[in-house]
Amino acid sequence: MPTGRQPVGFLHRPYNAAMALVVPITKLTIFSLAIPMRRKFSHSAAERVCSEPLVVCIELSDGTLGWGETHPRTYVTGESHEDAIDAIRRIFVPLLVNFRPTSFGEAIEATADLPMTEGDRPITAARAAVEIALLDAYGKSFGRSLDAVARYLEEPWLGLPGSRPSTRHSVVVSSMDPDRAASFVRKVRYGLIRDFKLKVGDDADDARLRQTVAAMGAGLRTGKTTLRIDANSAWDLETATQRLSGWRDLPITCCEQPLAREAHMDWPRLAEASPIPLMADESLVTLEDAEDLVERRSVRWFNIRISKNGGLIPAIKLAILARRHNLFYQLGCMVGETSILSAAGRWFLQLVPHVRFAEGSFGRFLLSDDIVKRSLRFGFGGRWKALAGPGLGINVDPARVERLAVTRGIEIPF
Repeated sequence: MPTGRQPVGFLHRPYNAAMALVVPITKLTIFSLAIPMRRKFSHSAAERVCSEPLVVCIELSDGTLGWGETHPRTYVTGESHEDAIDAIRRIFVPLLVNFRPTSFGEAIEATADLPMTEGDRPITAARAAVEIALLDAYGKSFGRSLDAVARYLEEPWLGLPGSRPSTRHSVVVSSMDPDRAASFVRKVRYGLIRDFKLKVGDDADDARLRQTVAAMGAGLRTGKTTLRIDANSAWDLETATQRLSGWRDLPITCCEQPLAREAHMDWPRLAEASPIPLMADESLVTLEDAEDLVERRSVRWFNIRISKNGGLIPAIKLAILARRHNLFYQLGCMVGETSILSAAGRWFLQLVPHVRFAEGSFGRFLLSDDIVKRSLRFGFGGRWKALAGPGLGINVDPARVERLAVTRGIEIPF
């Protein structure tokens, strides 16, 4: 963390040791929440009726509160809920003790340096909650919005309005009965949703897919609507090859995570054989994963998820890499996210151009409650409103957080 040296970069105030306003952290609190979902959501790797976000609150010396959120899942990053709490306490808290930013630029720079792994083990879910809370807290404290993150990364094509003019939110269809899936799609189409993702990877996936295609109508063939499929690592190479070859007649944009992360040697073989382009999700956790996928020519798409990939800054770095190698990318989400992660996702969309699809911002469409008074959710046609800051640009209600917490928050004074 910079102390007595002259800060460099585009966001820093001229450094004056006598006048600098140092804003350290005074407390970090970890909350484990449980929020019932309005409907069950299932896929080949999991089934959920309750959202269980991990929320981090960082309090600064000037009284500012910053909020972050993550959803640790062992089948995504290898982190359990307990692992993430342990990493926050054991790895990140000792680093935060030394945070002494005198500008938002210094805060961004120090936040960007937080570790993504412990040895070979990803700690990206834990990192995401800490990073988002830091950006929210210091953005509020210094009166800055998160558009400053794009300028920190120094890519001239990043920045407002990002994908705001072009990208709308998708609807994700879970692994439900084929008739129910088709009925759900027809109902949602009345809201002029144009992009859909369908969960596959079980015995009913062929019927579910074909009935969904029929329900979407002629617009799918003309490109007015789109359909992606997601197998959540359900297949081996032989099954994936058979399934995807059998669907070559269907207008499917891409197939997400057909194989397990561990089957990385099989991905290039499937990519060569498949008539449907492949998208990496659970196989794409760190920047090193991304570089390996590119080198092996395994995929044409990246699914970037802020909680999975370690926060907003690492997520944007993945988009930079994807664009550098002419890959497509989308913003994914965690099922059951609150408005904290939805806000971080909107900032990603606002700062990163050419995001083809967006997931998330389901808010109280899916959750029975939220931790802000006005839940962030997309509107008619998948459209969404931009955020303006300071920080994330949302107002988390501490009383709601405490009410939804399953136990008392873990307070760590500094």
